[in-house]
Amino acid sequence: MPGPGPHMMYAMGTGLAMTKLSNGRFSPHHTLTYTINAFFGPDIGSFSEWLGSFFGSSFGSSLADAIHHPFYYVIILGFPLCVLYSLLSRILLLKGLLDSVSGVPLTKRQCFLLICAGSFSHFFLDHLFEENGQSSMYVWILSTGWWKGRAPINPDAVVVIAVLCTCLIGGFIYINRVKPAKPVRNQSYHSASLILIIASLYCLWCFSQIFWVNPRRAAVGEEADLGVLVFLIAIVLVDSCPKSIIYANAIEAFAIGEICSIPEVLSSTLAYVSLWPSVAKMLAANAQGFWSWFANT
Repeated sequence: MPGPGPHMMYAMGTGLAMTKLSNGRFSPHHTLTYTINAFFGPDIGSFSEWLGSFFGSSFGSSLADAIHHPFYYVIILGFPLCVLYSLLSRILLLKGLLDSVSGVPLTKRQCFLLICAGSFSHFFLDHLFEENGQSSMYVWILSTGWWKGRAPINPDAVVVIAVLCTCLIGGFIYINRVKPAKPVRNQSYHSASLILIIASLYCLWCFSQIFWVNPRRAAVGEEADLGVLVFLIAIVLVDSCPKSIIYANAIEAFAIGEICSIPEVLSSTLAYVSLWPSVAKMLAANAQGFWSWFANT
């Protein structure tokens, strides 16, 4: 799996891009906290195993496994670390060691969200490059492809995928067409909504061909598109909106087989909505706004 270099360089590069896009509002304080947590956070599990071993080897091993986890790491260490990082941000600012456009240190809430984002960025790389490609997540992603010889070409699959991809490209061109000036933010918002809609329909098609049809059919030839999209959606959602950590964990649990039935998926989703009503309202507002825009254009 990746060591400290790749983890921290990936996170720092992402942070610098965020600084550029936000005109400095994503400050060096944000980038530093995010970068440290992208490696030091989850990988502190090895150190915790050594500390826990004083109370018994089984306890130390269990503690390490719990901390080296995208969800439990935040639950166990999120609060104490957010207090520590907020204090560190204040000290760096008062001593003039690290600049900030706003002139104020990071709040505990900001640090907590950066801890969440750093944790999921860490496992984004770990899932791709660990255990010789045999991690549970990676194996599941590949299992959504077709490995029973040469994949058959189903006419209905060709039509569905062609329509979805055409709608994606055509919709993007339509949203960003040369017309009376529109705010760039609105265009980006509508384009992102378009991607989410097409991705949802794409996943629904793949899911139906893999899990609902008997015998199973090749959804998109030999490609493992469902696994790839589920993985990317989980990572992107959590990195961009760390409040959705519960929902992403439910997606991961379903992906690796801990959740195996539709009712369990629905119950996990309902739990997510009940825990994070603000996120649910945001998604509903986005859908309503996109539909209103689409109906009026």
